[in-house]
Amino acid sequence: MADVKLQTIPVGSLGIIAMDNIRPLADKVDAYIAEWRKEREAAIGDEGLHFRGYQKDSYILQTSTPRFGSGEGKGQIKDTVRGTDIYVMIDVLNWSLTYSLNGIVNHMSPDDHYADLKRILNAICGKANRVSVIMPFLYCSRQHRRTGRESLDCAVMLQELINAGVSDIITFDAHDPRVANSIPNNGFENFSCTYQFIKKIVNDTPDLKIDGDHLMIISPDEGGMNRAITFANYLNVNVGMFYKRRDYTKIVNGTNPIVAHEYLGQDVEGMDVLIVDDMISSGGSMLEVAKELHERKAKRVFCLSTYGLFTNGLEKFDKAYEEGWIYRVYTTNLTYQRPELFEREYYGTVDLSKYIALIIDNLNHNNTLSDLLTPTDRINRFLENNVRK
Repeated sequence: MADVKLQTIPVGSLGIIAMDNIRPLADKVDAYIAEWRKEREAAIGDEGLHFRGYQKDSYILQTSTPRFGSGEGKGQIKDTVRGTDIYVMIDVLNWSLTYSLNGIVNHMSPDDHYADLKRILNAICGKANRVSVIMPFLYCSRQHRRTGRESLDCAVMLQELINAGVSDIITFDAHDPRVANSIPNNGFENFSCTYQFIKKIVNDTPDLKIDGDHLMIISPDEGGMNRAITFANYLNVNVGMFYKRRDYTKIVNGTNPIVAHEYLGQDVEGMDVLIVDDMISSGGSMLEVAKELHERKAKRVFCLSTYGLFTNGLEKFDKAYEEGWIYRVYTTNLTYQRPELFEREYYGTVDLSKYIALIIDNLNHNNTLSDLLTPTDRINRFLENNVRK
C-alpha cells in the first residue's frame, strides 16, 4: 500500500476525468488509487470512520468530446459531478488522435485538445466541489514570455482555466515555472521527476558509479541549469553546461539558429554523463551536445528528458546510437509515446503513474505535498539502499 499518512477525511467524493489523449496513463493511476483505498478500507475495519463512495473499483467518470462533420465539438459528462472532487487529466501533445473535418482526417493539435478541455470544464457547470487540472506538459509552455509584440499563450491559458472554475493546476517540470506569476492567487504545483529518473537509471545500470570521479550532470543550455544543479546536488556530483551560440540575424522555424555549442565545465574524459532537459523536441540540440561529449571522450552519454516528442522521427537517434554518441535515452510516459520507441534498444521509459496517483490521493485528503514536491528524503533513502552501501 502507498506510504501515505492520511489524517483527514476527503474533500469530496473522488472523480477522475481522463481525456481520451491520456487514457492509458489515467487507467494506471486509477488502478493504483483503487487498490490503495481497498486496502485502506480493510485496515480501518468496521469501527473506523467510513466515507460513502470512498472505495470504488474505478474513479474515472464517463465523459466524451464528440465532433461534428464540420469540425465543431462538444463536451459531455455522463456521471454525476455534484459535490465531487474532480481531477481532469490531459495530454495536449497527443497527436495520434484524429477527427474528421469535411471528410478529411485531421490529427489533433494542442489547440484541439485544449478546446476539448474547456468544453469539459464548461460541462461541469460549477456543480463540483473542487476541480483540479493535471496537465503534465503545459499548453503553449514555450510561449511563456514576451520578447516583442507577441502573444502570451501559456499565461492566458492559465487565466482562462482559473476563470472556468479550476482551483489548482498541476504540472511536471514546467519549461519556465515563473509562468505561475500569471495566476498569483491560485494553486499552481510544479512537480519534479528527479527521483523517478534516478531510480530508473540506477536500476537499469548496475555498474553506474555515482561519485564526482565517475559521473557528471550536463545541461544542454543555460536555461536548464537549475534542473541540472538539482540532479547534481542530489547525487553529489559536478555539473557542466553547454552554451548555445545563436545567429540573431536569422530566424528559422520560429527561432534563431544555433551556430555552435560552447562547453563550460570540467574535463569529461572517461566519465559517465547525464544530459538532463525538460523536453526532446526534434532532438537536434541534445544530439549535438551528445556528439560533443563523445568527442571529448566521455565514457557513456545518457539523455534524460521529461517529455520525448521526437517531432522529426527517430532516425537521428538511431544514427547517434550506432555512432556511439548516446548510450541510453530516457523519457517519461507523461505524454504520448510513439510505438516505435519501444522497439529501440537504447530507449527506456520512466513511469509516472504511481507518482500522479500519490498526488491525487493526497490532494483529495487535503494532505501536505511537501514530500512529493521535494523528494530529498526518498532519493537519499534509495541511494543509501542501492548505491551508498
